[in-house]
Amino acid sequence: MAKEPAWLAAARAKLGTREAPGAANNPTIMGWAKRLGTKVLGMVYNADSVPWCGLFVATCFDEVGIKPVSIAVRAKAWATWGSPVAPADLAPGAVLVFERPGGGHVGFYVGENATAYRVLGGNQGDAVTQAWIEKKRCVARRWPLGVPLSGKPVQIAASGVPLSSNEA
Repeated sequence: MAKEPAWLAAARAKLGTREAPGAANNPTIMGWAKRLGTKVLGMVYNADSVPWCGLFVATCFDEVGIKPVSIAVRAKAWATWGSPVAPADLAPGAVLVFERPGGGHVGFYVGENATAYRVLGGNQGDAVTQAWIEKKRCVARRWPLGVPLSGKPVQIAASGVPLSSNEA
């Protein structure tokens, strides 16, 4: 089995990080935004109630020295970052970009079944979680430029598991 990419290990280390309820802000999420800054995020990020899936992905890459996409807070900006990956060539750690009502969503591939991808991402139910997201919503599959693609698709049995409907 191929070794897990460093950015995916960084993402797993953040599992369970949650938005603060109400008007409060989680200092961990706000710290990610402060460290990346407006040049990377493309905006002043001032509340964890602002969609933060792109911030999460950018943070994981930044921590291991890989340059994130410009305007990283925009999920759909990740659709042109790095190199494209064919669905049959996916490997754990690939970036998946999805359509959703009102925008997009971005996270990391960890596996799949016949109809959905298992995605490790931020702002999934207001937290860093693993969720099932329909394959038909996926608009891009990407891998960091200059990093050899390592690994292969991971099949996960998951019949009757609910699909995500909350990535905002």
